[in-house]
Amino acid sequence: MERLLAFRVLDPACGSGNFLYIALLELKNFEHLVNLEAEALGFPREFPRVGPESVLGIELNPYAAELARVSVWIGEIQWMRRNGFEAAKNPILRTLDTIQCRDAILDADGRIALWPKADAIVGNPPFLGAKSMNRKLGRMETQRLREAYSDRLPGFTDLVCYWFERAREEIVLGNATRAGFVATKSIAKNTNLPVLHRICERLKIFNAWSNEPWVIDGAAVRVSLVCFCGPEDVPDELHLNALPVSSINADLTSGLDKTSVKPLRQNRDVSFVGVQKSGPFDVDGDLARQWLKAPSNPNGFHNSHILRPTVNGSAITAGSKEVWLIDFPRGLTVDEASLWERPFEYLSRALYDSDSPELGLLKDFRKGVRDWQPREEWWTTYWPRPDLRAKLAQLTRYIATPMTSEHRVFVWLALPLIPDNNTVVFARDDDAFFGIIHSSFHEAWSTLLGNRMGAGNQRRYNAATIFETFPFPEGLSPDTPASTYAGNPRATKIAAAASKLSELREKWLRPPELVRSVPEVVDGYPARLLPVSEAATAALRERTLTNLYNLRPAWLSKAHTALDEAVAEAYGWGDDWRAGLLNDDEILARLFGLNQERSKERPS
Repeated sequence: MERLLAFRVLDPACGSGNFLYIALLELKNFEHLVNLEAEALGFPREFPRVGPESVLGIELNPYAAELARVSVWIGEIQWMRRNGFEAAKNPILRTLDTIQCRDAILDADGRIALWPKADAIVGNPPFLGAKSMNRKLGRMETQRLREAYSDRLPGFTDLVCYWFERAREEIVLGNATRAGFVATKSIAKNTNLPVLHRICERLKIFNAWSNEPWVIDGAAVRVSLVCFCGPEDVPDELHLNALPVSSINADLTSGLDKTSVKPLRQNRDVSFVGVQKSGPFDVDGDLARQWLKAPSNPNGFHNSHILRPTVNGSAITAGSKEVWLIDFPRGLTVDEASLWERPFEYLSRALYDSDSPELGLLKDFRKGVRDWQPREEWWTTYWPRPDLRAKLAQLTRYIATPMTSEHRVFVWLALPLIPDNNTVVFARDDDAFFGIIHSSFHEAWSTLLGNRMGAGNQRRYNAATIFETFPFPEGLSPDTPASTYAGNPRATKIAAAASKLSELREKWLRPPELVRSVPEVVDGYPARLLPVSEAATAALRERTLTNLYNLRPAWLSKAHTALDEAVAEAYGWGDDWRAGLLNDDEILARLFGLNQERSKERPS
């Protein structure tokens, strides 16, 4: 009972007190059980002594902090009455100084804020991504925060990570015993992952849910819930996603520790993210063609010099409407850019984001951005990706995959079609490469190392963590020119299977009897495939890659099986594949071994 009376629970981002309310009720339930057992042993019944002082909170918003105090007192009164005890009446609510109204992460002088000692630290710290911190917190406050934690966390990390780091420190210092937080699901990914690595260095994650549905501010999202403690307090059984496991890795997985996967030098400079627009640079096909057919501009150039068809992830998987990109080159003065009359006039009057008109015009919004070139050249896309464009200019075609999609699919595209930043692009034009990354081997690897996003829990493809770590079959790695293995029977078998898959899919997506080829309104662009009738339009609307892979007809499965067998033979695993010995776990174990082996190789 004395231990229970001394037990303290801290929520360092308590909001209106939901976690503290529940914590108080549970502590009082524990006390009630203790009193019942003591009474059974012959001790006299005691009046409940655990109260609101057992829960501690920190909250920046004064109104929310006061609500938290009221919530805790309401919880106290409800529990007492529910269990047959008379609640205090004079006054009903008393001052509750254990809930402090202040910043939990930084003091006013910019130093790391102190927390009160507590046995357990719980809470739901603010969900704010690294990209949004400057806009939501202010540039100065974000800089102060990142500078204060610069020796602990990467400079570009989500806000929730600072609560994880502080809780880790409190446990290491002996000021707390355990901690458990709700976090964005990206806590175990990319620039957020180091905070969990730091936790696992000296502490232990003993209970976690890696990918749970959650509702915040009315929006359905996916979250992770992570509980950790010191090595001396680890329970007998660890749980991940409600299942017992032997260990929990920093990335909230068990078993194979994918956080030890390393980038491979053979995979460098092949994958890219598409053009990041950050503004209203998309126009529909009708408007683009008006501009294309317009007379030349005062500079003597036609608008075809700065208009390109563009594609995003949704267009790849769902065949969304046709979009063109206003693609001004970097390095022009405002006077030079204005000579392309209609596109420049369009951008000069355009809102930065039509869904958020309060952000103002593009040219005004860009005045406040961090990077010099998009700030000064507001009429240009934010990151035009010159390295990507230079690579693609050398190829007759290139490969793209949606960054986020239900199915991991890869397609062939060609310039002048420009991919946007919702796509990952591969600067290769050979079928063997296409076949390897579209095999179940690469898909298993992308599922292991990838993320899932949003309420739809769609697959997220990050080239740095997936493609750049993926070990290709020996002799067929991305740093090997396709001409080098043109006569290699392993490569030709993969290429044939990949080419067949692409051909069958294209015929299903766009049957020749449903489409007709129409030249573009000006030279220099590929012909368009248009529906031959309204009935064809309706039919083609249903013929998308997402629908195809949802249906997964027999011919598609057979095409992928033939491709997988060819890739398995390239790895030297053909017999095991045909014998049915290569399930996903075995494939991943072998690929992991290859990654570890090749990542230790030194450049020749």
